[in-house]
Amino acid sequence: MPTLLRFLTIVGLIAGLFYGSMFVLATFFEPSPHEMTKSIRDAKIK
Repeated sequence: MPTLLRFLTIVGLIAGLFYGSMFVLATFFEPSPHEMTKSIRDAKIK
């Protein structure tokens, strides 16, 4: 039983670090908006 608790603790810590880092990245780093243009070949405007 102690090995199961140790395993679950380690997995929980890794998952917590993952979700915490995703939260920090989503909160503190905003993407800079810019206009995108892409040409479409063989497009006919009606």
